[in-house]
Amino acid sequence: MTIHSIVIQKLLSTNAQVGRRVAAHHFKGYTYGFRNKMAIIDSDKTLICMRSAFNFIASLARHNARFMFINTNPLFDDIFNLMTKKVGSYSSSTSSLWRTGGFLTNSYSPKKFRSRNKKLVFGPTQSPDCIVIVDTDRKSTVINEAFKLQIPVVALVDSAMPLDVYNRIAYPVPANDSVQFVYLFCNLITKTLLHEKSKVAAAAADSREEALRKGKSKSKSKSKSDLDKVDITVVPYTSLAPLPEDTEETKKLLDKFVVLKFNGAQGRNMDLDGPKSAINIRDGQTFLDMIINQIEMLNSKYGCSVPLLLFNKNDTGDSSLKVLEKYSKSSVEVHTLKPGESGELKLSGEHSSKEEMHPFDDVEVFRPLMTGGTLDSLLSQGKEYILVLKSDNVATIVDPNILNHLMINDIEYCMEVTPNQSFNLVLTAMKFKLGEIARNQDKNLKNNFKLIDTTNMWVSLRAIKRFVDADELKQEKSSVFKFFGNVIGVSVPESRFFPLDVTSDLLLLQSDLYTCREGVLTRNPARTNHLNPVIDLGPEFEKINDFQSRFKSIPSIIELDSLRVRGDVWFGSNITLKGQVTISAKPDLKLEIPDGVTIENKEINDPADI
Repeated sequence: MTIHSIVIQKLLSTNAQVGRRVAAHHFKGYTYGFRNKMAIIDSDKTLICMRSAFNFIASLARHNARFMFINTNPLFDDIFNLMTKKVGSYSSSTSSLWRTGGFLTNSYSPKKFRSRNKKLVFGPTQSPDCIVIVDTDRKSTVINEAFKLQIPVVALVDSAMPLDVYNRIAYPVPANDSVQFVYLFCNLITKTLLHEKSKVAAAAADSREEALRKGKSKSKSKSKSDLDKVDITVVPYTSLAPLPEDTEETKKLLDKFVVLKFNGAQGRNMDLDGPKSAINIRDGQTFLDMIINQIEMLNSKYGCSVPLLLFNKNDTGDSSLKVLEKYSKSSVEVHTLKPGESGELKLSGEHSSKEEMHPFDDVEVFRPLMTGGTLDSLLSQGKEYILVLKSDNVATIVDPNILNHLMINDIEYCMEVTPNQSFNLVLTAMKFKLGEIARNQDKNLKNNFKLIDTTNMWVSLRAIKRFVDADELKQEKSSVFKFFGNVIGVSVPESRFFPLDVTSDLLLLQSDLYTCREGVLTRNPARTNHLNPVIDLGPEFEKINDFQSRFKSIPSIIELDSLRVRGDVWFGSNITLKGQVTISAKPDLKLEIPDGVTIENKEINDPADI
């Protein structure tokens, strides 16, 4: 028996499908037919509407929204008491529920009065962000007031609901308001709120930890302010010298090179249990696959031996090992490192907070090289430079041209940067203040900076050895900047910067806008606009499993400017999107975009708009 069948059976056991003798015309889309002169509600439609309502409630709860639950039916009092206790909105000194007239439009005048059943005191100072109603047939006044104040309503509706009331409910759930179904409905709301509450608490714990770390680093604020004013020379990638024509010389160059990949950025915001580097980017390849394929191509082309060091957090190792199993016979030597006594690292992209830091302050990245004599072993093998990949920038290229430039000019530290879209390209070597370079990958903050740090850095192993031997890792105020001589930045093309943060990014990557060959992500030249389309997917798509299930295949977006999707929307195969497209399904509607359609500069709310 499928999960869907089990859920439908559960709904049927609550008599959710039993309607009334009358079925309003606008409600017939929810009905399955009539039996014994009673309207039968389609349980599949009930399930779809419940899913939309709970996704909406979850998205509000994520932002600490205020909810108001309305009930005047004494049969549901115990259910409401149990729910409010569990979600933490129950007061032991007040055993009554709120049942008021004019509770929104007159909410700034606290009053004491007596209802039919209980004496009440009500005086809210703020309007709620969402209202949930179970006995909707008694609450048309509440719905009208909420409509005036533009407060969204989630409510149970039955077959006799008047059209004017129904149209003012943002998320209607068609069902019989039996005690059993109300219990199920409230139980699911409770689980949704508690789940989001736990996620918010986890985020708050991370914030406290971050605040504690910031408190410890207050003594560094002056030195960090000084770093803002430090100049760094940034050279354009086009000015780098080409590789030697003699492939043997290039082989010798690459034999002195090693790649270190930090595998700690989690995909929790996409509900992924594991690192983002294990997400299928396109054509069955993960970001880890892409890096290994690039190194494998270099080893094969030049006959060199570039190894990969993979630093796993304790909770990311299993996912990485599954990817590495495919490369047991590969020419790439992969060595895994684990957190040792030096503790776990705070990696770029790992925290939800978007702290602005300078790459020169990030000394922690060198600790894994101290584990088990890794640094000394690399130096004894003749390795001279290491490329450190700290975040899941899926457009990263392991570029020997940069390595060649570093060796020719004896550079000890190089950061890869890319110009901000609002800033001109770097055409000649220029000096920038470190404060003008954004380490932060938050799209909303990048416009405050001239350059963006891709978080890829190239470092001399001998310089790291000197840094470690000076025992600077034990110094709280240590900064790599004062230890590294000849520090530069290389301005790489903007096409080499594509951080994977949300499923909207995944839609771009898996579309026909990009191809992946030998681990290198390439943009489709058929796209004439140098900017990528703006993709805004609703909360129904934010979990990676939901995202994958809602697309039979990713639409063609070569000529797309923007896409905004809201509600219960499902995409067929071979769909083409062009121009500015908005798809917003009504709360009670499962909107399926059929196979093979082309949508250009349209706003779609129901199938008739296609």
